[in-house]
Amino acid sequence: MAFKDPKYDKPIQLRKTRRPKQLAVINQSGCTGCMVCIDFCPADCILVVPGPDPSAPTVHKLVEVDLPRCIGCTLCAKYCPWETISMLEFDDGYKKAEEWTIRTVLGEIIEPVPAAVPTAPRAAARRPAHAEAE
Repeated sequence: MAFKDPKYDKPIQLRKTRRPKQLAVINQSGCTGCMVCIDFCPADCILVVPGPDPSAPTVHKLVEVDLPRCIGCTLCAKYCPWETISMLEFDDGYKKAEEWTIRTVLGEIIEPVPAAVPTAPRAAARRPAHAEAE
């Protein structure tokens, strides 16, 4: 599945490799919106969530992690000055993200469903050639 990246005007390919062992999850109740984590994220998966007042979106802003794009590098958690970013196991990360997210720009947090592995149709049972001659 490819999306169009307006910044570079080329398609973005979502990760098709193995999933990371851990994910970065931000506890938004402690987030100050300083955006230090954004500077260190190599996957560019941390997004700014505007404040609740549409007339002043920079007041009380937060950040959140786009979990399907997170590579689990731990840089954001290491450099967060408020220690509000936790590195959690993959399955626990989606559960905690729902609990810790106050405001989001991504919509509903849904754990990705593994892609179904296509199965080849079974070949018809072959009878040995000498059995047909009888």
